[in-house]
Amino acid sequence: MTTPAPLRGPAFGSYAPDEVGWLLTDLSGVALEAPTEEREEAVQSGGAHYAESLPHEYQPDAAYLDLYRSALAASAPRLAQAVGTVTELVLAERGHDVVLVSLARAGTPVGVLLRRWAAARHGLDLPHYAVSIVRGRGIDPLALRHLAEHHDPGRVVFVDGWTGKGAITRELAAALDVHAVRTGQRFDPDPAVLADPGRCVRTFGTREDWLIASACLNSTVSGLVSRTVLNETLIGPGQYHGAKFYAELAAADVSAGFLDAVTAEFPGVLDTAAPVDREPDFAGWDAVSRIVEDYGIGDPNLVKPGVGETTRVLLRRVPWKVLVRAGAPAADLAHVRLLARQRGAPVEEVDGLAYSCVGLIHPHYTRGATGADGLAAAR
Repeated sequence: MTTPAPLRGPAFGSYAPDEVGWLLTDLSGVALEAPTEEREEAVQSGGAHYAESLPHEYQPDAAYLDLYRSALAASAPRLAQAVGTVTELVLAERGHDVVLVSLARAGTPVGVLLRRWAAARHGLDLPHYAVSIVRGRGIDPLALRHLAEHHDPGRVVFVDGWTGKGAITRELAAALDVHAVRTGQRFDPDPAVLADPGRCVRTFGTREDWLIASACLNSTVSGLVSRTVLNETLIGPGQYHGAKFYAELAAADVSAGFLDAVTAEFPGVLDTAAPVDREPDFAGWDAVSRIVEDYGIGDPNLVKPGVGETTRVLLRRVPWKVLVRAGAPAADLAHVRLLARQRGAPVEEVDGLAYSCVGLIHPHYTRGATGADGLAAAR
């Protein structure tokens, strides 16, 4: 049995059809959204996995959109620099015939940018796919099968936006090991990321923890595609993990604008030398372990380090509080502070924090808890 063909825009997603092929099942017609508080209660009680449903898509107000636009304008040159650095590293070490495979959905706009850099600087037309990976469930095995049917697994480079504490990096490596044992097909487990503040990969553009503007929004900066879904009542044998295409949000879509703003800065990137220190030491995981102990949280999965992960907590989960490194650049965290105020999550400045900020999911959650007004964590 052959695997299903990739989904492509405009039938699925707002990206141009040549920019990415989604190895996903279209669940656009299924009602999967649930209130954030109900989802958090179900996940923390063990009654459901976070990937079985979707949060309601956050619709930013005018003030937040202004912050996003300002953040993109300020960070586009820095983003272009990171894109150039990591793409040149990939091409130099893994060859000009690589296949880019983004981890949906945060990795997808990054994969498009890497593909655009390879085209602009080297005239390459790299294949690019987006696949689902789910914490605790691994990477979609059917998607891996499709890739192996059409490409040499040794040429595949997985792409993500950033690292947090390294959980997805470990998830990817473990899943690829299992796949290799089962099939004999060996994929490279080292992903290429723009930012590696968790210090857990070798292929990255920077290890600084700064704002990647695409982290500010959800589907409206990611081709109008939802976070991926793995729900056994909806996904059967022979089907990829699922996602929704929010075509109804087209008027708010800034996906193309984000890509074009960064791409416009490519000509100004002159130095793409690889970082000197590239060995992973998982320092981010150690920092998270200290936070778990210091704040009596009990579960490292409730600690989301870095600007991107903190933003996700505030957009999708029930936040308890936000830790901010004293002296961190204000521009990188303006949207975090605004979201924290809107969600009622206190912001605590911490000297010497390993990341610019860290989002803490509410640790003792019950229905009706809304972060700072919910149940207090045991200290």
